[in-house]
Amino acid sequence: MNVLAGAGVAELIATRGGKLFVWPDRQRCCQGVAYLKTSTDPVAGRFRRVTTGEGFELWFDPGALAPPAELHLEIRGWRAKRVDAYWNGCIFVP
Repeated sequence: MNVLAGAGVAELIATRGGKLFVWPDRQRCCQGVAYLKTSTDPVAGRFRRVTTGEGFELWFDPGALAPPAELHLEIRGWRAKRVDAYWNGCIFVP
């Protein structure tokens, strides 16, 4: 899995402990569509460490799916900054 981190992502993660956890979350209201959730705080799951070369630890749990070819990470939010993840550049998991 190739990790593509946008500008400022590594710095934001570093200020919050240096680790990012990413996992798919199925939405009940949207016909089972899954979106990626992120957290800099540890969460329960079967996470595996992914080498990024970006200066932070990435822990990824793909659930029952094969990992994406690319995982895009971007900073979002105006007041409360957060890192959003995109599966092969898509907002939802296919």
